[in-house]
Formats: sequence, C-alpha cells, structure tokens
Amino acid sequence: MAIIEHNDVVNISKVNSKGLITNKGILELLENTACLHSDKAGYGILDIPKTHLSWVQLNWNVKVLRRLVYGEHVTIRTWARTSTKVSTLRDFEVLDKDNNVVCIATTRWTLTNIDTLSITKITDDIIEKYEPVDKTLFPDFVFKKLSEPSTHTNEYIYTTQRRDIDVNKHMHNLNYLDLAFETLPDEVYLNNDFFNNIEIMYKTAIRLGDVSKCLYTYEDGKHIVTIKSEDEKTLHCIVHLS
Repeated sequence: MAIIEHNDVVNISKVNSKGLITNKGILELLENTACLHSDKAGYGILDIPKTHLSWVQLNWNVKVLRRLVYGEHVTIRTWARTSTKVSTLRDFEVLDKDNNVVCIATTRWTLTNIDTLSITKITDDIIEKYEPVDKTLFPDFVFKKLSEPSTHTNEYIYTTQRRDIDVNKHMHNLNYLDLAFETLPDEVYLNNDFFNNIEIMYKTAIRLGDVSKCLYTYEDGKHIVTIKSEDEKTLHCIVHLS
C-alpha cells in the first residue's frame, strides 16, 4: 500500500494580496502531489509517449479547515483508493508544520488513450502499480451528478487562450476555477475572501479558441457557476463554492 508524501511551501504564486493561500493554490499543491504518485507508478506525464495513456480528472471535492499563509511549510499526502474499470478515486490531506490537518480532499479520475482520445479500461495491473489504500477522509460522501440550475443572475464570456492549454491539449483543470471566480458578481467576490468548500464536476473538455459562457446562480446556500459552450448546447463544467 502506498501513501505518497510531499513537502512543499506556500510561495508567492499561491497567495492573494493578504498573503493567504488561494483555492487555486491549494489545488495546485494537491495536483502536483498526485502527479508524483503517477510518476512513481509509471503512468506519469513523461511516460505518456510509452504508455499512450493519460489521466483525466472528473471531480474535485475539497474542504479547507485552515487557510495557510505565505511561507508556511506543508506536507501533502495522497493515496489511490478504490477503482472500477472506468474510474478511480484519490484522497488528499494537507498538514502544517505542527502536523495539524488544514485541508482534505477527494477526487475522481478516468484514464484516456491519447491516440483515440477515448476512455480506456483501468486494468488490474495499472491499479496494482498505485498500491491502493483502504482509507477515506469523506466516509459519507459519494460523487453525484451536479445539476444545472434553471436560472442565472450573472454571466461571463471567455475565449480559451494558449496559456490555458495543458498536456492533454485542453483547458487545464484548475483554470476552470479561474473562470468560476471571474463569473461571480462583484458583491459576492468582494465580500467573500474565500470559499472553504469546493466541488467541481468536469464534463466536456474546453479546447484552444473555444468560447465559453459561464453562468452564475446562488442556490441552496451555494454559489454555482455553470460553464457551457457559447451556444449553451455543451456542458463543460459545474463549480460549487460555499
């Protein structure tokens, strides 16, 4: 069984004007540690030319317990959990220098073939390389399909730039969070330094030059941003912030 542990520091790229880590900064810490696990298992970024396989994230569920500040040293732990033939779960915890847990997260991933751009089977051999751990930080949580709100009160239009594109040749997962924050009404954005609960569901990838329409709704105590194609026919992502 494998729990991957990575030490890092909250640097200037991960904090806001008050020196506090942003939500995107937190997700960067988690994402980078997950990549280290894949590197070790033989299914990392540099292995793609050999394996022709790449991991694609389907969901985030993140809970921030304490907001880190610039210069803090942290330890990020991650481990693979249960898998099916089409998706796998991964959990994370972030600890400060005193070993206090300051953030927990769970995620869901699928494996794609870069030649066919289609979902591929997660074989037992691949699962074994990650040495799954029977441990979850969210015992009562199950990823469910997030529904689109029927109305919205704010919208933001964005054309995908070169800087948004990742190794899978579509918008990087964390940039969807940028779009969500740009969509928030001023009164919401300016009066909320942070949202400590984040849930994201990805559907259809956004590619270079695509125009996205981002729609904001406040519903059931959550700030919801639905990211769709400009004609609203394709759902790309739904972000919940609270």
